[in-house]
Amino acid sequence: MLLKDFYTITQLTVKDHLATAHITINKNHEAFKGHFPGNPVTPGVCMMQIIKELTEQIVDKKLFMESASNVKFMAIINPEKTPDLVLELDIAQTDTGYKVKNTTMFEDTMALKLTNNYLVI
Repeated sequence: MLLKDFYTITQLTVKDHLATAHITINKNHEAFKGHFPGNPVTPGVCMMQIIKELTEQIVDKKLFMESASNVKFMAIINPEKTPDLVLELDIAQTDTGYKVKNTTMFEDTMALKLTNNYLVI
């Protein structure tokens, strides 16, 4: 985990190439002291790292993000108000690694959609 104690996986289910992860963001993490004091916002780069780490855990391989496309941050993830997230990952193996299509939600709100390509390292 690149950001120690940034999030906790509360549930992870994998069926075929589809995975659903329930995570809780740690509202007391150091990252939120600078992003932003009094109004914490989960950094997008941290969300992208979480997706990479979940994918690594699911495929049991170390990965390097080669590219990202269709990245859409659609709602602010405030860990004080909505720390519980559901991430759906559609993981497809490629010749060099994996292509992952992700949606991230809290409650009934779509917060993030993206597609990442990872190389196996």
